[in-house]
Amino acid sequence: MKKTLSYLACAVVSLTVFALACGDSSEPKTPLPLPDGGVMWAECNPQQDGGGCGAGEECRFVPFYDRSICVRPCDEQGACGQAEAACCPTGEARDGGDATFCLPTEVCEATPDAGAGDAGEDADGGSLTDDGGTLEDAGPGTETDAGTTDAGGPVIVDDAGTTTDAGGPVIVDDAGTTTDAGTTDAGGPVIVDDAGTTIDAGSPVDGGPGTTDDAGTTIDAGSPIDAGTDAGSPIDAGTDAGSPVDAGTPDAGSSTDGGPAPGGYTNIRIMAANLSSGNGQDYDPGHGIRLMQGVDPDVVLIQEFNYKSDSVADITSLVNQVGPGFHYYREGGAQIPNGVISRWPIIESGEWKDPEVDNRDFAWARIDIPGPKDLWAVSVHLLTRSAGARNAEAAEIVAKVREKVPESDYLVIGGDLNTDSFSESCFTTFKNVVVTSAPYPADKNGKTGTNASRAKPYDHVLVDQDLNQYRTPTVIGSNSFPNGLVLDSRVYTPLSDIAPVQSNDSGAPSMQHMGVIKDFRVPAP
Repeated sequence: MKKTLSYLACAVVSLTVFALACGDSSEPKTPLPLPDGGVMWAECNPQQDGGGCGAGEECRFVPFYDRSICVRPCDEQGACGQAEAACCPTGEARDGGDATFCLPTEVCEATPDAGAGDAGEDADGGSLTDDGGTLEDAGPGTETDAGTTDAGGPVIVDDAGTTTDAGGPVIVDDAGTTTDAGTTDAGGPVIVDDAGTTIDAGSPVDGGPGTTDDAGTTIDAGSPIDAGTDAGSPIDAGTDAGSPVDAGTPDAGSSTDGGPAPGGYTNIRIMAANLSSGNGQDYDPGHGIRLMQGVDPDVVLIQEFNYKSDSVADITSLVNQVGPGFHYYREGGAQIPNGVISRWPIIESGEWKDPEVDNRDFAWARIDIPGPKDLWAVSVHLLTRSAGARNAEAAEIVAKVREKVPESDYLVIGGDLNTDSFSESCFTTFKNVVVTSAPYPADKNGKTGTNASRAKPYDHVLVDQDLNQYRTPTVIGSNSFPNGLVLDSRVYTPLSDIAPVQSNDSGAPSMQHMGVIKDFRVPAP
């Protein structure tokens, strides 16, 4: 996906503004993800020497963001020199209100009441504080449009940072500007101008890897077609999507289709992977790719699916590094796309509209696994904004599943759900079509959290009851994980089990998620 001139210009302006805000124009700041897909201040690791921050910066925990970021010390209010930044305490208890740093203005405004209990609870008892620290649903400390009550109208934020209430959805230009400064949105979707980015550099429909026919016409994703060896399914040769291709037809078990012998089983390893890192929220220089290679998945529900120039050649290269000859579907028109990577052919694919944000959708793919059933995989990236927004997204996904996916096939929904706890309302909603109850995947120490600090269950692999009955332990080398694995290279031993993974791949700059793996042993008569 090539960036347009307008997108590049806005990106340069955004980086310049934030570099000046902290008094260092020579080194742009590493972005900190926002709910709409934009980026700002750099995340850091306090356990690393210097935290990985630049010269003159300190790695400080900021409760507003529930994470540590690189900040520059300052001496007095206003010393940072820009409206987007101010000199104030981080809100961390150890600072005692004495040490001050250049921070986003939204942090400074929230610092006086940024302590525990600021989040409140929503109707289902869940926390109202999202990952970005903004507050919703009228909990204590809620900030409503910088002091004004938004009565259902939109908040339009332009690149200059001006805010106008005009009566529609929240519109954020060029993903990366501040989103409504903590406004309580009255129900409209978040609309983000993606600056006209394109997908797969104009690859033709049904024309190979990366084909993005929104009508679901990607057949076998450009893979070597079964060439007539898929006995019982004469339609595996590029037939246009929409027809029930290979739906319920038994595979003969030929080597080209990866099928087992009659009466045998197929082992399926499914991975949720939001493993992008670095300044660009992508998979270059390769920390996330190594993490996927190390566990050898068959199906990957991947988020922030960007690599190098995002050309067809580059994306295909990423996929082939995960597994030679693997197939994929990548969401079109998104800044940080969702997608599906599969060992087996993708015979139908497309996107379902996200009702809460306009810069990405829910990517789905119908996979021709060996045997009489297909596997429908839905890759999702839910908003950090609030539990209520995530539940609305879950409700839309459930509705689309009921409309599209045959009950006779297998289903997996997963990826980066950005959930604060297992008790969030979205899990009750997802329960209508997939199993959401314990036991949950964990690392070798039994820890289930999947965010960078391992405190929250962000990432999930959720399957329907038909597939869940065939769940098996995840066995990798000398280790066995009875409920599935949360992959954190910083705690995994021995690393030789998951080569070529390096010990700090999960601690790479801006690596905010851990991979999640579940295994299944499915009969394929």
